[in-house]
Amino acid sequence: MANELTLLQKDITDNIARKLDELKKDGGLAIPANYNPANALKSAFFEMTNSASGNLLEKCSRESIANSLLNMAIQGLSPAKKQCYFVPYGQNLSMQRSYFGTQKVVKSLTNVDDIWATIIYEGDEFEIEIEGGRERIAKHTTSFLNRDNDIIGAYCIIKKSDGEEVLTVMTRKEIEASWSQSKNKSVQNKFPQEMAKRTVINRAAKAFINTSDDSDALIQAVNDTTEEEFENDQERAVRDVTETVEREANQVLIETKPKAKAKAKAKPKPEPEAVEVPEEISLPGEIIQAEEIANEMGDLFEEGPGF
Repeated sequence: MANELTLLQKDITDNIARKLDELKKDGGLAIPANYNPANALKSAFFEMTNSASGNLLEKCSRESIANSLLNMAIQGLSPAKKQCYFVPYGQNLSMQRSYFGTQKVVKSLTNVDDIWATIIYEGDEFEIEIEGGRERIAKHTTSFLNRDNDIIGAYCIIKKSDGEEVLTVMTRKEIEASWSQSKNKSVQNKFPQEMAKRTVINRAAKAFINTSDDSDALIQAVNDTTEEEFENDQERAVRDVTETVEREANQVLIETKPKAKAKAKAKPKPEPEAVEVPEEISLPGEIIQAEEIANEMGDLFEEGPGF
């Protein structure tokens, strides 16, 4: 098995290297100067092999592994820098960006200088205004202690190379609406601040990237990665049906338990009738005393395997 996995890694690495060369020649893909795809792939294979979900190279399909790694390399991401991670959905492997992975992709675009996100907490003073048809922040003041309050929104700013700042704002309701379509609900519940930042950054990046003049291969890889995180119509329908069945089953159990208890109180179990044990039991050819039978059975259970 070890040799098979080694061959799999080499085969996928060689194919991705060839594909990247093709995209650089034909599609105008620009690999960042400080990005080494081979090192990123080694790091990715290590993460997959040592995943908390088991060895993903063994569990997931070869096609989904290759596609995930190609998307990672096209976007110039590295698991070693926590810019992306790998999530199995059955046999399908999904490569997903962290929020600073998305920041890295956006900052690699030709007309972007910087990108950042900020959380709006309950108790903050936050105001936006419209200037020239664009939203801009008029005021945002906060207190350190507000960080323990509920999240009421988040915003992302993309600063272009010409100095223009593009603002994207999301309310808590809009963030949760996005989360409801996601496959990663448990992560959002555990790390709401980081996931709220990630959600608003993805929203801002999607609009900005799709209007950029950068490589089509890069844009496609970014969009594919984003879409992988969300349920499609078929997955959503299955989830809705499953949740409905589970909810109705739980309701039946809740409604049935009191009735069962009432019935048990109304009809208590009858006491077992006393059975007289004869002094003697007659068997063909011999007579065995009842007391001896009881003693022999007792010895049998004491010497047995411990039921």
